[in-house]
Amino acid sequence: MAIFSVQARPTDAASWTELARRVESAGFDALLAADHPGHGPSPFVALAAAAAVTSTLGLGSYVSNAGVRQPILLATDVATLDVVSGGRARLGLGAGHTPAEWRAVGRERPDVAGRVRRCVAVAEAVRALLAGEEVTVDTPDLAAYAARLTGLRPVQDRIPLTMGTANSTLLRWAGARADVVGLTGFGRTLPDGHQHEVRWRSDQIEAQLAQVTAGAAGRDRPPALEALVQQVTVTDDAEAAAAVIAAETGLTAAAVLATPFVLIGTAEEIVAAVGHHRRRWGITRFVVRVDAVEALAPVLPRLAA
Repeated sequence: MAIFSVQARPTDAASWTELARRVESAGFDALLAADHPGHGPSPFVALAAAAAVTSTLGLGSYVSNAGVRQPILLATDVATLDVVSGGRARLGLGAGHTPAEWRAVGRERPDVAGRVRRCVAVAEAVRALLAGEEVTVDTPDLAAYAARLTGLRPVQDRIPLTMGTANSTLLRWAGARADVVGLTGFGRTLPDGHQHEVRWRSDQIEAQLAQVTAGAAGRDRPPALEALVQQVTVTDDAEAAAAVIAAETGLTAAAVLATPFVLIGTAEEIVAAVGHHRRRWGITRFVVRVDAVEALAPVLPRLAA
């Protein structure tokens, strides 16, 4: 069984609420919104609007930038979303790769190790706040004093946490503590601060999953594995479509077709590929962009079987 969610962003009220209804009725698991302050809409405001026109659809940030979000504010947003949606909130977190977002809050983006430390600290603080605990922390990476959600409690006992990353340390942390490990397939951030090199090769995926497995040692139930799908193309010429992506990424067409971060082919070939990714990698969850909804909706029952 494979679970599919949709990442999207609102451009106007009518199309956003219609998308939420359509995604729910088609059988997608969740509607997810990116979190790039200053570069896009607020995910939690948008998701609250989607909550008002749906009843079963999961709703979450994908992913919130732990580098620029303060735990008490993030926990308040997530708990509020959980309340207004009747217990359907999700929390996605990442370390924050875009330098401009750090500068916008008055800080320069730290090195990788610094971003990872901050992300772990924020994740642990938000988890504690959502559980009703008081949080005090004073480190170079994060400061919070007697923080607590005093007039607000989420509906769910535990808000599901997705850690979106390709970093080894965060993969181990997520293996030990997250509900879902969001495999981004991202490599080095490119000079524009938004785009990335890719880590889509089989050996790179195996190395990432080894970190998750190491972190999950001793857990009764390991986290679910989720792939962020960059492109879905329904076509009867998969080789030609893969060749275009191969030229852009420096991979071979065969490597593109083998990766879980792209789904290309006929409906039957995509169903087979999803089954292959489940058997080979243990990946059971996929997040697709909004432009894949129309193509995937007719085959979603087969993908979920």
